[in-house]
Amino acid sequence: MLSRRRFAACALCAATGLAASGAAAQSTPGVTRKILRRIEFPSDRYVTLLVSAEIPANALVARHTHPGVESTYILEGSGVFAMQGQADRTISAGGSFQIPPGVPHAVKNGPAVTRIVASYVVEKDKPLASPAPD
Repeated sequence: MLSRRRFAACALCAATGLAASGAAAQSTPGVTRKILRRIEFPSDRYVTLLVSAEIPANALVARHTHPGVESTYILEGSGVFAMQGQADRTISAGGSFQIPPGVPHAVKNGPAVTRIVASYVVEKDKPLASPAPD
C-alpha cells in the first residue's frame, strides 16, 4: 500500500492547478500543467476540463477525491495507482484509468517524469480535489 504522507492535493489534481470554477488552487511543487480546453455545459452546473500535466519523478500523490469523473491517459512514465475498493496496480505509458465521483485514490509516481492528459467532468465552483481521510 502507498505511504499516506499528506499533501494539499494530488499531483494529478494539483497538476491542473485550479478549481472547477477556474480559480487558482494549490499545486504540487515541480508539477507543470496546461489547460488545453474548458467546456461549460449549457446547464451552468458542470464544466469539462482537459489538462496536460508533467509530474516529477517519485512524487507521492496523497489520497483525495473529485466532485465528478476523472479520466486520465498516461503519455509517458509509470507509477502505482491506488483506488479505494480495488487492488493497487501499476499504470504506465499507453494506459488509462477512470475514477468515479467521490472515490478516494492516490498515486506514487515512478522513477521518471510522468506526462498525462486528464479530462475532468466536475461540478462548477467546487474544488477540483479534496483530501480524503486515511
